[in-house]
Amino acid sequence: MSSPSAASSSIPAGPLEPKRKTKKKHFVQQKVEVFRASDPALSVLMWGVNHSINDLSQVPVPVMLLPDDFKASTKIKVINHCFNKENLPGQFKFKEYCPQVFRNLRERFGIEDQDYQVSLTRCSPLRDEEGKYLGLRLTSYDRTLVVKEISSEEVEEMHSVLSEYHQHVVTCHGSTLLPQFLAMYRLTVESEDTYLLVMRNMFSHRLPVHRKYDLKGSVLTREASFKEKVKELPTYKDADFLNSMQKIYVSEEEKEKVMNKLSRDIEFLVRMRIMDYSLLLGIHDVERAEREEEEDVESPCEEEEEDENDPAVPPCSTSPEGIAGYMSSFKLMGPGEFDPYVDMYAVQSAVGAPRREVYFMGLIDVLTQYDAKKKAAHAARAVKHGAGAEITTVHPEQYAKRFKEFVAKIIA
Repeated sequence: MSSPSAASSSIPAGPLEPKRKTKKKHFVQQKVEVFRASDPALSVLMWGVNHSINDLSQVPVPVMLLPDDFKASTKIKVINHCFNKENLPGQFKFKEYCPQVFRNLRERFGIEDQDYQVSLTRCSPLRDEEGKYLGLRLTSYDRTLVVKEISSEEVEEMHSVLSEYHQHVVTCHGSTLLPQFLAMYRLTVESEDTYLLVMRNMFSHRLPVHRKYDLKGSVLTREASFKEKVKELPTYKDADFLNSMQKIYVSEEEKEKVMNKLSRDIEFLVRMRIMDYSLLLGIHDVERAEREEEEDVESPCEEEEEDENDPAVPPCSTSPEGIAGYMSSFKLMGPGEFDPYVDMYAVQSAVGAPRREVYFMGLIDVLTQYDAKKKAAHAARAVKHGAGAEITTVHPEQYAKRFKEFVAKIIA
């Protein structure tokens, strides 16, 4: 992919000070000097994020974004360096796409660059080993950010919609159910490219999700497999949701807010000819969480023992920094309580609902455009199931109408 304004540089053996074609630049004081991760790619990600945010902090914020900002990129190439060689590979490349655009998006979503930097670099991100994704999927150590591996085709699709996506975020003042895209990178380690997209975590960093659904508004072949259902936290689908008589119990006011957001977002997706997206629904059961907390308090010794041996618990500083860190300065949250500025996809269940719950709702998989492949799949399924059958691969307008009607129906 062409990068009109890309600048490349290389670093010889010795201190890690990048030399650029235009002028020599030195690092600003690094918050984290050593990036330890189980995977070289993760170390490169942490190093690259730290470097790019430090570099960006030296560049004035533009008064307005220009068309070239949506095509721009910055690159750095590191060759035969000696610094931190036990954790970082000797040679690697790091590329950031559209840095000024994503900086602007982070600001509009209420995320400061320093907090973003700390959330991704203070400790190694955690791998999602049980997810449905084929590629790399990570969660920042403080569970506020998600890093998802994407294909080079999805990078192109992101470039094709980024300008309109940015305008949509501006128009709705950051109030959206769409993914909050915060950065896009390419890592090159041992001549292998990995493309990564960073987003805000739709689930809470502190309220655990007890049930999870991926909903498309169609029941045809939309049931979780047996292999999925035996997982600790399965991702259920439309048929499972309806069979369990599940509903989303929110107040009329909250339902109106959610449906207004959904309508705006779906109009945008139709304009972009995007379809096959899902509603990701996470449900936090407040009473179950309280029971589990009481059980943990009753057996503190066992928990301490488990924590010491649990590889998922990162050996990190508990300094109140990062996207969620400032919350430590405020009053402690009670059961089922959340900060809407951090848990932006969260909605409380209504007073008088059958169960006290917190719902996390957002749109995912929004980079699938209605192209030749989808048209072919639609034709094939129409032949198999009949032209009037409720199939997933329909036209974007049909998909949007069915999707919106389904969401309206499942919100009580």
